[in-house]
Amino acid sequence: MPDLTNPRSDRVKMVRRLSGRSSRTKHGQFLVEGPQSVRELVACRAELVRDLYVSSDRVDRYRDIYDEAHRQSLYLHTTTPEVLSAMSEDAQGIVAVARTLDTRLSSLGPVLSKACLVAVLTDVRDPGNAGTVIRAADAAGADVVILAGDSVDLMNPKVVRSSAGSLFHMPVITNASLVDVHGALKMAGIPLFGTTPYADLTLDDLVEPQGPTSVGAPHAWVFGNEAQGLSVEDQSMCDSLVRIPMYGRAESLNLAMAATICLYTSARALRTTTR
Repeated sequence: MPDLTNPRSDRVKMVRRLSGRSSRTKHGQFLVEGPQSVRELVACRAELVRDLYVSSDRVDRYRDIYDEAHRQSLYLHTTTPEVLSAMSEDAQGIVAVARTLDTRLSSLGPVLSKACLVAVLTDVRDPGNAGTVIRAADAAGADVVILAGDSVDLMNPKVVRSSAGSLFHMPVITNASLVDVHGALKMAGIPLFGTTPYADLTLDDLVEPQGPTSVGAPHAWVFGNEAQGLSVEDQSMCDSLVRIPMYGRAESLNLAMAATICLYTSARALRTTTR
């Protein structure tokens, strides 16, 4: 018999309200939906888990998550499928309520002292883009991701889903101005690269060891708003501006694609120089 059977209960309504920013801020909690994100939360940041809900018809499918939650003595509840659907339409049979991550800028200094690759997003509004770049940065081996300026809320459910668990693998800093981030990078001796289609320097130039500049040493990338890109003020803070060469007929790439290409170019160069 499932623990929770009433899809109209106060608990269910409270969980569902975490899809809204005001409720997340008020309670200091956020929603983690789907098996991939919940699995990584339980495996990597179990101390954040407040409650974990699994539909009774998915327990066997998610046995690894269920058993690990039991092993770590997490608050685990079984529900009817109707209850999970009422909590989240994107649950896929499992959700967790987690305590808000510590994303303060004050924690950035110790991270930068050892960082080789940093990804900065400024004024990025689309949650799917933000989550995808976090995932790409994780895959490329970045040390930290920073959401600066007027960027989307990190705890937005779509950001969490799009990150596919990468949100729980590395530090993510939010609510910082790009000016403050630039100052922290400068203090750590980390140059900042930005992208613009009008730059003379291309991404290919950065992988040339004897080129004017190189991504073979510690550095950061900043990626701007989906529609406007980096503002003139943002560009002025960059040590180098770079364009991604287009070999075909496409005029441009979307933010997540461009960020992924830049981050993997950096990852390859950094791996080559450290061998």
